[in-house]
Amino acid sequence: MSSCLVAPPWPCSSMEEAKQHHSLLLRLGLSTDNHAMSGILSFCSLSNHGDINYALKLFTTLPNPDTFLYNTLFKAFFISHNPSLSLPFYSHMLQRSITPNSFTFPSLIRTCKLQQQVKQLHAHVLKFGFGADTFALNNLIHVYFAFGSLDDARRVFYTMPHPNVVSWTTLVSGYSYWGLVDEAFRVFELMPSKNGVSWNAMIACFVKSNRFREAFDLFRRMRVEEVEVDRFVAATMLSACTGVGALEQGKWIHGCVERSGILLDSKLGTTLVDMYCKCGCLDKAFRVFCELEVKGVSSWNCMIGGFAMHGKGEDAIRIFRKMEEEGTVVPDDITFVNVLTACAHSGLIEEGFYYFCYMIDVHGIQPTKEHYGCMVDLLARAGRLEEAKKVIDEMPMSPDAAVLGALLGACRIHGNLELGEEVGKRLIELDPGNSGRYVILGNIYASCGKWEQVAGVRKLMNDRGVKKEPGFSMIEMEGEVNEFVAGGRDHPLADALYAKVGEMLEAIRVVGYVPDTDGMLHDLVEEEREDPLFYHSEKLAIAYGLLKTKRGETLRVTKNLRVCKDCHQASKLISRVYDCDIIIRDRNRFHHFSNGECSCKDYW
Repeated sequence: MSSCLVAPPWPCSSMEEAKQHHSLLLRLGLSTDNHAMSGILSFCSLSNHGDINYALKLFTTLPNPDTFLYNTLFKAFFISHNPSLSLPFYSHMLQRSITPNSFTFPSLIRTCKLQQQVKQLHAHVLKFGFGADTFALNNLIHVYFAFGSLDDARRVFYTMPHPNVVSWTTLVSGYSYWGLVDEAFRVFELMPSKNGVSWNAMIACFVKSNRFREAFDLFRRMRVEEVEVDRFVAATMLSACTGVGALEQGKWIHGCVERSGILLDSKLGTTLVDMYCKCGCLDKAFRVFCELEVKGVSSWNCMIGGFAMHGKGEDAIRIFRKMEEEGTVVPDDITFVNVLTACAHSGLIEEGFYYFCYMIDVHGIQPTKEHYGCMVDLLARAGRLEEAKKVIDEMPMSPDAAVLGALLGACRIHGNLELGEEVGKRLIELDPGNSGRYVILGNIYASCGKWEQVAGVRKLMNDRGVKKEPGFSMIEMEGEVNEFVAGGRDHPLADALYAKVGEMLEAIRVVGYVPDTDGMLHDLVEEEREDPLFYHSEKLAIAYGLLKTKRGETLRVTKNLRVCKDCHQASKLISRVYDCDIIIRDRNRFHHFSNGECSCKDYW
């Protein structure tokens, strides 16, 4: 028992020991002594091995609990996500004329569920003389931002006598949360001193807003200033690399993690796997995955999803089976979305139906819209459009835009005007702001020569103010991400680039390239149809890659929209003529072009 009494920081390591210690205090007559009881109450309240309910029973036996004990409970309510008891206990504390101290308010403030509660506690912070307490004020800023009270958050910050680095970083994070990126960056630049958390907050702000170039620029500044790259910055920058397909940058950060001895836990490891998958380096992703000591369900889902987006359905199923064989984690609904997506992208129809039923019968997971969407996609890709429509009609919930969109895209590819028109009109009403829906319906009409209907769709877009999303492509070369738009001439090597495009197109004409002008007449396509056809962003990115690499090297391009039909055909022929592999990640999936063929088998 003596070892139990002296073990820091709590007198116990389990509830069994805690109860023994409580029994000893009862026998010694110390069970009502605040100091004697503080250790056991702290353990029961705050330890992962404690019991908050037992702590509350102990608390009720104390005749005169002090501020420290109340503060312990406030902290416990906050970390245990049981905030509803905080304010009643605080009222109880005040009723007993127990004065709060500087440790009282931070936890209390973070447990508020109503904005009015925050304001009341703010008044108490001032009333009890803590208007200059940085810790309490920092928490007020955080919570005011959480409630959307930006003016109140600013007011607290700008009236602080001594804001510290946490205060400034909380302001940056608050602006970031509400998408005020420029305001966040203005505050960041004004910071008198910055730490790793500050840098990560601003980089994460750029990444969250898809402003990846600025994230990379800031990361370079961070390295110049010799700020240590910790696991949080590494994870944020890996997400940035994922966003733009910056494989070389991602490899550098991976190396930095290894050199710095940063623990590659399940979360960071999964981020790394995701980066390699989405930068088109599937083999490296799989190696990292296999080396993870602990694989959570997210790790397995990420690897299965990686194989799925690369069109490797059988490999995805093999990983899923291994997941079940190891038995360390249980598949969830996302696992089966990825498995079914893998089946759809690889044409594994029987396997798709099998795993859809397996999910329900073996794991008891009820299908969501995402699962039904995968089944619609699976059937529609195979040309079984009526069966796909039947799945939609028999769904227990209303189909969303993603489910209907899978069927509409297939109607375009398989030339089913009647069904495509029905689904397209329904989808446009369901998702009126998405230009791609109008585009596909217009293309279905155009493919059948129904130009009056094409004009009607175009007019509907104009009347509703729907604009086509501009397309761009990115390619990383020599550690820099280069971005191209159709017909753009802003690049420093524009003249050489366009000369290379001309050479490239002439070379593939010799082996049968004929420009696909389908859809250009009606000017209603999702992909860039700006004249000339030959200077779409994918072609510019590929030409730049050919300029900057040796013959036979792999080119990796990231595209924000679907690859257009003409660029898809051209990329196949370029891979053959220039003896190189081209990996393009578009909005939906990966295309691996090699020796004149594409991994998608011309369905995307």
